[in-house]
Amino acid sequence: MAERTAAALTPGETLRLACRGVDVTVAGRMLVRTLEIEARGGEFIAVLGRNGVGKTLTLHTLAGIRPPSAGTVTLDGRELGAWPGRERARRLGLLPQLTEDPFPSTVFETALIGRHPHLPFWQWEDAADYALAREALAAVDLAGLSERAVDSLSGGERRRLDIATLLAQDPAAYLLDEPTNHLDPRHRNDMLAIFRARADQGGLVIAALHDATLAARCADKALLLFGDGRWRFGDAATILTDTNLSELYEVPVGELAWRGQRVFVSA
Repeated sequence: MAERTAAALTPGETLRLACRGVDVTVAGRMLVRTLEIEARGGEFIAVLGRNGVGKTLTLHTLAGIRPPSAGTVTLDGRELGAWPGRERARRLGLLPQLTEDPFPSTVFETALIGRHPHLPFWQWEDAADYALAREALAAVDLAGLSERAVDSLSGGERRRLDIATLLAQDPAAYLLDEPTNHLDPRHRNDMLAIFRARADQGGLVIAALHDATLAARCADKALLLFGDGRWRFGDAATILTDTNLSELYEVPVGELAWRGQRVFVSA
């Protein structure tokens, strides 16, 4: 994709997404207690933890889909609920873990849905919207499948289409729930490289990942969720350690060096 800067930001502006005393609970269970973090444009933050510790619910809280049980989440100093929906969607985009297709559509039509927050009321997409959707499909290696029916795609192709739709939305902040689901190693690396580039160009990326090696490769910071209210947040270079990850995943985790990269393996 062409060189770009984070959408919905004026020159010199940096997006800020902050949690102040945020609790995340489900069915009376405290998953995250008193979360205090501030994320800024230019950062890639990995969220790590076992299944069921609240990674998805935390992302949904940051996206404004569900309110925190306590505390506040602010986007550029305003509580999320104070943002009009369309305006918030132009600055903040969510890649869900699962996607449903209730109506038949083509790959191109689905990618074009990402442009909806940018359309004036009662207006259709224009040539610029079409170009952005095509650019997004090319970025995820789906340009040749634009006229295919969505229900004919493989799981990995469908996941890349989810990513293309989010790229077409072109927000300033990307909240990614397991973006590497169903992806083969090549496309997994390609998709993470796209979002690493978005962060380098001033966007904010917060991604729930299962692979600590990938997190060490692409993230500036990491948020570890333990599922009992505890959390740790800091620079990925220092917080992603074999000791912390062994505690996080409740299995022995070791660190290796391979081709100048940090690689984590579990017993």
